[in-house]
Amino acid sequence: MALQQAPGRRAFLGTAAGAALWLALGGMPARARAAQPAPAFVLPPLPYAENALEPVISASTMGYHYGKHHRAYIDNLNRLAAGTGLAGLPLEKIIAASAERADAVALFNNAAQAWNHAFYWHSLRPGGGGTPPAALRPHIEAAFGSVDACRKSLAAAATGQFGSGWAWLVMDGGKLRVVRTTNADLPLTKGMQPLLTIDVWEHAYYLDYQNRRADYVEAVIDKLLNWDFAAQNARV
Repeated sequence: MALQQAPGRRAFLGTAAGAALWLALGGMPARARAAQPAPAFVLPPLPYAENALEPVISASTMGYHYGKHHRAYIDNLNRLAAGTGLAGLPLEKIIAASAERADAVALFNNAAQAWNHAFYWHSLRPGGGGTPPAALRPHIEAAFGSVDACRKSLAAAATGQFGSGWAWLVMDGGKLRVVRTTNADLPLTKGMQPLLTIDVWEHAYYLDYQNRRADYVEAVIDKLLNWDFAAQNARV
């Protein structure tokens, strides 16, 4: 199956159809809901146990990264979206409405980081790495020449990102590319379809690797990268 063309920037909600991770409302009892409105967004569950990615990513790192940092983005998003008419909308719509707006930088940052982290957790899996699915390999080879060259390109983007940010495998105009973004930014704002990502903010790896970002990136690519998730998002 051929890779599909991503739509333009203003229509990028549709580009995330295969990859969007919707944040569901919590199961609060009816009496509690009546007394205290449920938050519009809740922290989505991890797709595996906090210790499932060891020894590459420790349970301690996961506890801080997921339980503290990701939760903080959700909490900030609920606070910032309250009363704006955006609360409860899909994250993609909030990102689109706040991108490049000087008066909505905090809202964009927290909505984008909530989306990025939910996507990142699914970009990893226990026992990952290895060979991409057969349906995805021809597209990787067409874009990069080989699977190994794709891995090297992703590693170079992740280790070469100055400061905080993300490295992504994306679909752009029907072709696979590796791109990197700074801070909270993400490929959706540029009309590209994310397939998988590597978080290179220091809180993603510092407890386990200190300043050895390259070691973290190499281990993630070799042992955790979820190629099945990438194929699902590419719709091949």
